[in-house]
Amino acid sequence: MSNFPRAGDWVPAGGRSQSARWEGPESRPARAPAGIQVAGWRGAASGLAGLAGLAGRAGTRSAAGQPRSGASMRGDRAARRLALQPLPPPPLLLLLLLLLSGAAALHPGELFPYGQSRGDQLLQEGDDESSAAVKLASPLHFYEAQFSYLYVGTNGIISTQDFPRETQYVDDDFPTDFPAIAPFLADIDTSQGRGQVLYREDTSLAVLGQAARYVRAGFPRTAARFTPTHAFLATWEQVGAYEEATSRAPPSGELNTFQAVLASDESDTYALFLYPANGLQFFGTRPKESYNVQLELPARVGFCRGETDDLKREGPYFSLTSTEQSVKNLYQQSNLGIPGVWAFHIGSTSPLENIRPATIGGDLTKAHPSPPPEQSFRPEAALESDYTEDNLDYYDENEGEVEYPPSEPEEAWNGHSSIDVSFQAKAELGPGGGGISPPDSVPASPLPHLTASDGQSYPETESVTLDPQTKEGRVLEGRDVPDLNGRVESSEQPGTRGPAPSEIESDSLDPTQGTPPPHPGRGAPLSEEDVPPAHPEGKAVLLNYSVPAHTPLGQGRQVLGVEDVIDSSTEVFTYNAANKETCEHNHRQCSRHAFCTDYTTGFCCHCQSRFYGNGKHCLPAGAPHRVNGKVSGHLHVGHLPVHFSDVDLHAYVVSNDGRAYTAISHIPQPAAQALLPLTPIGGLFGWLFALEKPGWENGFSFTGATFTHDMEITFYPGEERVQITQTAEGLDPENYLSIKTNIQGQVPYIPANFTAHIAPYKEIYHYLDSAVTSTSSRDYSLIFGAINQTRSYRIYQNITYQACRHAPRHWAIPTTRQLNVDRVFALYTEEESLLRFAVTNQIGPVEENSEPTPVNPCYDGSHTCDITARCHPGTDVDYTCECASGYQGDGRSCVDVNECATGSHHCGPNSMCVNLPGSYRCECRSGYELADDRHTCVLIAPPPNPCEDGSHTCAPAGQARCIYHGGSTFSCVCLPGYTGSGHQCTDVDECSENRCHPSATCYNTPGSFSCRCHPGYHGDGFQCTPDPASGLKPCEQQQHHAHAQQAYPGSQLHIPQCDDQGHFLPLQCHSSTGFCWCVDSDGHEVPGTRTPPGSTPPHCRPPEPTQRPQTVCERWRENLLEHYGGTPRDDQYVPQCDDLGHFIPLQCHGKSDFCWCVDQDGREVQGTRSQPGITPACIPTVAPPTVRPVPRPDVTPPSVGTFLLYAQGQQIGHLPLNGTKLQKDMAKTLLSLHGSIVVGIDYDCHERMVYWTDVAGRTISRASLQPGAEPETIINSGLISPEGLAIDHFRRTMYWTDSGLDKIERARLDGSERKALFHTELVNPRAIAVDPIRGNLYWTDWNREAPKIETSSLEGENRRILVNKDIGLPNGLTFDPFSKLLCWADAGTKKLECTLPDGTGRRVIQNNLNYPFSIVSYADHFYHTDWRRDGVISVNRDSGQFTDEYLPEQRSHLYGITAVYPYCPAGRK
Repeated sequence: MSNFPRAGDWVPAGGRSQSARWEGPESRPARAPAGIQVAGWRGAASGLAGLAGLAGRAGTRSAAGQPRSGASMRGDRAARRLALQPLPPPPLLLLLLLLLSGAAALHPGELFPYGQSRGDQLLQEGDDESSAAVKLASPLHFYEAQFSYLYVGTNGIISTQDFPRETQYVDDDFPTDFPAIAPFLADIDTSQGRGQVLYREDTSLAVLGQAARYVRAGFPRTAARFTPTHAFLATWEQVGAYEEATSRAPPSGELNTFQAVLASDESDTYALFLYPANGLQFFGTRPKESYNVQLELPARVGFCRGETDDLKREGPYFSLTSTEQSVKNLYQQSNLGIPGVWAFHIGSTSPLENIRPATIGGDLTKAHPSPPPEQSFRPEAALESDYTEDNLDYYDENEGEVEYPPSEPEEAWNGHSSIDVSFQAKAELGPGGGGISPPDSVPASPLPHLTASDGQSYPETESVTLDPQTKEGRVLEGRDVPDLNGRVESSEQPGTRGPAPSEIESDSLDPTQGTPPPHPGRGAPLSEEDVPPAHPEGKAVLLNYSVPAHTPLGQGRQVLGVEDVIDSSTEVFTYNAANKETCEHNHRQCSRHAFCTDYTTGFCCHCQSRFYGNGKHCLPAGAPHRVNGKVSGHLHVGHLPVHFSDVDLHAYVVSNDGRAYTAISHIPQPAAQALLPLTPIGGLFGWLFALEKPGWENGFSFTGATFTHDMEITFYPGEERVQITQTAEGLDPENYLSIKTNIQGQVPYIPANFTAHIAPYKEIYHYLDSAVTSTSSRDYSLIFGAINQTRSYRIYQNITYQACRHAPRHWAIPTTRQLNVDRVFALYTEEESLLRFAVTNQIGPVEENSEPTPVNPCYDGSHTCDITARCHPGTDVDYTCECASGYQGDGRSCVDVNECATGSHHCGPNSMCVNLPGSYRCECRSGYELADDRHTCVLIAPPPNPCEDGSHTCAPAGQARCIYHGGSTFSCVCLPGYTGSGHQCTDVDECSENRCHPSATCYNTPGSFSCRCHPGYHGDGFQCTPDPASGLKPCEQQQHHAHAQQAYPGSQLHIPQCDDQGHFLPLQCHSSTGFCWCVDSDGHEVPGTRTPPGSTPPHCRPPEPTQRPQTVCERWRENLLEHYGGTPRDDQYVPQCDDLGHFIPLQCHGKSDFCWCVDQDGREVQGTRSQPGITPACIPTVAPPTVRPVPRPDVTPPSVGTFLLYAQGQQIGHLPLNGTKLQKDMAKTLLSLHGSIVVGIDYDCHERMVYWTDVAGRTISRASLQPGAEPETIINSGLISPEGLAIDHFRRTMYWTDSGLDKIERARLDGSERKALFHTELVNPRAIAVDPIRGNLYWTDWNREAPKIETSSLEGENRRILVNKDIGLPNGLTFDPFSKLLCWADAGTKKLECTLPDGTGRRVIQNNLNYPFSIVSYADHFYHTDWRRDGVISVNRDSGQFTDEYLPEQRSHLYGITAVYPYCPAGRK
């Protein structure tokens, strides 16, 4: 088997995000005579009133027979929808109506009027934009509450509060944490002109009247008199899905249009969701952080109340979609009788437990008793089915009326207020309920005929259904309606409920509306040719193509298809081709090796000569083909569960003799051994590229490169069952087919060393429109030594694809073809972890058992043509060989034609030709991109710079700065002195932040402020000193100024108390507030001495004489020794001090010979550092330098965006993030701090300043991130070992821990108003975190005897222990305002854990940390500093996996870490 490919032989088509989805037959309306547009039976159509109304909608001529004007047609369309007249037409007209009319989907012109000319506001374009608060003229009700403001978001959502970051909700399922009204919640992006979002409040009579008619139609009992006073409209027009920007792939052309209308009066609010025909072209979006995982999340549609006060209890919510198919059906179905229109009762002053959907259906709660709960039905099942316009249905002559399945019964809430009506796909769907019909029946809900009067009643009707045997109508009389297998499906699920009968509105038909005539030819049984062979087990296979309605599915397993029903009368039909798709505008959808042909109803693609395929994908005939893909599986091998994900699959096909080789790597041994008999995994490629007998075509000629292959295999005798789905996703640039395979189920166990042998076999394939089916049985032998066991399995196969329906075709019975598989081989090599399959295939007609006849070598593969050549049969056994396109030679030997070298390529200027086997491709030089012809390179026009052309939306230039990021993206940043989003900036009142000296007056100005010293003082206002000329002491100066200020009304300045000498008294009390405190000799308050009014004043006295205070050298030495654990290593530096605490002039690094001289401040004298063995001459008697010490370096400005800041001894490092990935190559030092040991670090997002604690200098300092900023010390006394630091940017406050004083303190960000919060029951406080939204403070204490995590309010109240079990050394602590999780990194237990703010819901994220010190969270990742690795480590919050690490070049311990956002995170309560 040397021809077998190995898994590493071919490079998989990695990096491609191409995701082709087969969506069933195209849902385009057929053409009708004289411009009539015919739609499928997707909408509500039953009874003669419905037919008469549909006839009125379908016809385009007036009563006089003259064509109506376009304006008249558009103007009357909405009125015709809601004013259907119940006039029974004559029988002949009924037949025409049945053939030509249906409830057509909503036309885009039938949306509520919108546009800026209508007063709409335009939402800023972008990926995650939200409107400013829209103040409503009258509050609306949502659930049980009233709201006066609405917000509109880019992502298809409306809320009563501003939105969080999109990553916190756009990729999550319901419920959301905030109130949500979601007509299409997905990751939408309107950047670069891809659509627009418009919104307004409207009180015009036309809009209110249109909304009232919809609501009354959907809720005829409870809203018959509903008269809205206000309406809020939001329209998403031609918006696109977010796509990762790539240089090679242009943006997708799939754009969506939809609308939401909220109509309200003083007591109730109703929501209308509108989806016009072809308005939904994409049905979900891919998560931004899914990396290379091809995952697409269906859009969410529904409502959510948001969080309740009880954190353990979800608020009520209502979900309308859960799968892609249910999203597709939004514009094809309705709960209002008009396809694409949906109505909901969403708020009321009366009790409303949850959203109530409209349901146009028979009110069986009155006509018939409701079934018991175990026999209830699923009205939502219809949205789960493949529902296309080709599901045409016709009435039998005995069908007088249509049954309406009952609503779901009422059941207890059980204390849970959520309703889950998200639709779950079932293989076997029972009848729908609540007026939504299953895909194989006519939706039994016509739009009610309304008049101008309010409160019109609708008479009851009797209900009938079809007898599956006689196909005659019969009255149900309250009986249960079975599903396809005769069982009754129950929708009851624990913890969920559907609306009770009293909650679901229903409508009924007028029984006088008559009976529609039968469809001609209906009732004749299917012939044997129409139905493939029956299958056992009583299962009905519902394929992804249309199934005729009311077709009986018997106990045999039947695979049914659809053929268009066109009788002789169709020849008088004409087609209105005004809107058809033509080659002129769509030829680029064809392969570059295909030509485009226009037909009456549209265009089709056809491969050129010497190529084959379906026209959209064409491959060279005779050339070898390659396949790349991934395989995932969830299997039970016997009873052993085995899982594998995204292992590699590669296949190689020799198309001119039908050989197909497949190799799958790294499947776990038990699964790989058990999959040996499943040659159909590789057999798909044999069928696709089988050797063709004359006049017959292989599978690729039909499917092209986008299709789905579903297999169900049952093994005997154990009856294990496995399902395999293979999804083809197109051709990559090298023409390799991309395919994904998923295997699920149970397979028999096959012991190791057994081999599987399968004899040649033949399979019959049935070809229907857009589908191929096959059923067969196979025997296989398991052999090991003398052991030979024979087993078998039965395989059902469905292959679905999208065929072009516009080309003329012969409507005959489904074609059958026979696939002959001559050689079959399966092998598993454990050493290489490779599972291999090989098959040789030939496709042709179904053969009868007859005498063998000579076969031409071209047909059986015995020819001697080159593998890149085509074999042309001659007479008898003669043949000739011709090299495939792109190759040259005599056919027996072919070599690749290098089109790039020979000049036969078509690449244009500014392009490069790249040769490929059998072909070539064109690549553009830098600055150019390929045009649509894939040969010509055109110049990439530089995108406009919004910051330069003035198209940005930033605040005025004097308030904000526009920052250009490339493309059309930019950001806005408020200038210093202003605060806000950048789009809106307001002045900062610096005077409220006490920026000036206490003896100065502050004057606020726009964007700035100024300080002026009081009379009797001089200085710049930031520093004021008493004027010696006045002869007054500082206390007297302040006292004099305070007395002067008392002349102003409302002044409450403190008047200092002075002694006889004019000095400050140690005890100061405020004459107005009653607070008392101690002060030092300069009048500064002593921290921790303030007492409230009415309490005993503090005992204040001058400090007693103490020993000499420590010098800088002594403090630095003591802190370093403490940091080193008391005994430094030989290579660690310890300052050397003399008896007076001064620096010894000669300093050396540990016990090494590296020495240098220092000045009296301990700063190194430049040029004195010596080499080993040479001691520099440091003269103690040298006078101190006259030049001032060199100031600390300026701040190196960081890049724009999100980044991490980490503390590393004497410097603060800067590490940018790209999403959540570490941009290690852009890391740099932000700030160098000589002589410091920076431990705690945090960031103030309002003023863009970084704060840090210094255990060496015993200080707390800060520095702005503006270029050239210098550090500023704000706390320089009363500290011993300040470690943890947290900033509250809302309250402009900082909090820190001091493990030397065992104290937790707070102060304003400028160091004022300092206060000790806790100084008891603390041993080793370290990390500290603040939740500014909820006003909570958290800290850790790594007391080895009793470690704990505590919490309190920000004022120091309600202190309590949060966690004190199963923790060791909780070094790091972080609070994520978005996920609302408190998380810590423990160097003792080696775990990263999280809990809710109240201490519940504790869970382990990662249990194998090294030695974490500090931690911070951002998006879905944690980043922590690690003392084992001396670096920054990232951990995924959801999976707990280590994703990356950064190790600085300078290896030393890293301490604190924080994240810097380009904005202030708002968080959520």
